[in-house]
Amino acid sequence: MEIVIYTQRVEIIESYQERRDCADQRIAAFIRQCGFLPIPVPNQEELASEIVNSINPAGIILTGGNSLARYGGNAPERDAMDKILIELAIKRSIPLYGFCRGMQSILDYFGNGLINVSEHVAVRHLVYEEADQYEVNSYHNQACMQLETECGLQIVSKTQDGVIESVCHKYLPIYATMWHPEREKEFLYRDIHRIKTLFNRGEKSQDERK
Repeated sequence: MEIVIYTQRVEIIESYQERRDCADQRIAAFIRQCGFLPIPVPNQEELASEIVNSINPAGIILTGGNSLARYGGNAPERDAMDKILIELAIKRSIPLYGFCRGMQSILDYFGNGLINVSEHVAVRHLVYEEADQYEVNSYHNQACMQLETECGLQIVSKTQDGVIESVCHKYLPIYATMWHPEREKEFLYRDIHRIKTLFNRGEKSQDERK
């Protein structure tokens, strides 16, 4: 079974003076249902290349939690880890998916700014994708309203109030959503199919990554 690695949020435990890496158990369950073996990675930038080189993953997932430091977040080690994983994904043609904070990291990497938004936390709303519309969950305080010209990304879906809800790269196997696929009561075929399609794009380049 091919491996997919995924990032973890940082929880700060003041009473123990600890910074803990952790992730919702449903993330691993979602990746497994997509047909891959889920492996979490620590927020240690210096280990990123070693992990990717040793595991040779079929895909990388940047998960939710912790705002980016430049927007008030308290986990700069996550920013650094996300950045190097994006760079490794691009360099080695490894398919990359980001959700919520993961999408924000991808937007930021390609030069797009975020703004504070309201009524996007712990709600459900419609997103509009070409001629289609469907409901998603929402758990974010910051979002992007407009992509920078020539950033390489393109809009896939938006909300009625103009928030960009999903993007893909024009040429690279990169896709991102603001919603959490793992937080659905039952994982949705749409989300599972998206991951399978995206990560299977990497099959032909497996030899190149060894």
